[in-house]
Amino acid sequence: MVKLTKIYTRGGDKGETSLGDGQRRPKHDLRVEAYGTVDEVNAVIGLARLEVEGELDALLSRIQNDLFDLGADLCTPEGTERSNGALRIVAAQVAWLEEKIDHYNEALAPLTSFILPGGSRASAQMHLVRTVSRRAERLVTALAAAEDVNAEAVKYLNRLSDLFFVLGRHCNNQGRDDVLWIPGANR
Repeated sequence: MVKLTKIYTRGGDKGETSLGDGQRRPKHDLRVEAYGTVDEVNAVIGLARLEVEGELDALLSRIQNDLFDLGADLCTPEGTERSNGALRIVAAQVAWLEEKIDHYNEALAPLTSFILPGGSRASAQMHLVRTVSRRAERLVTALAAAEDVNAEAVKYLNRLSDLFFVLGRHCNNQGRDDVLWIPGANR
């Protein structure tokens, strides 16, 4: 368990931060951007949790914990001396997301158009999480093009945004209250 007794260290005062393996990188480094955006996903899930309860709140709580695993994974580059034994996203975490996607998607009304974020506060929050998850995924795939990245981490983010699309519809009366895009409606 992590124990934090002092919040500021002054270690980043010159625009650098430490990775999980001890390397120093600029705060604008792509790896730092990637795990920082995963942290942002976690924060917007915190907002979404204010709109739900019960089973859905428990699901979001578990995802928040997994996102800390993902952040730990991304902040510790693969193949470095201190990366042995690093916390990594595993296939079982991706499979769990797929199970949840299938579970919540099963009861949804069929799609007849693209969906505009909205309908209910909870749905709008789920779509916000979806879009920030997609941004995190874009950053992680850009990182994976430049450095080694755990393939399960990329899969996890891809499934995560899919899950939040489904949850957005779930929170709109199983999709019956979705706000649909009407192409060219305002021409």
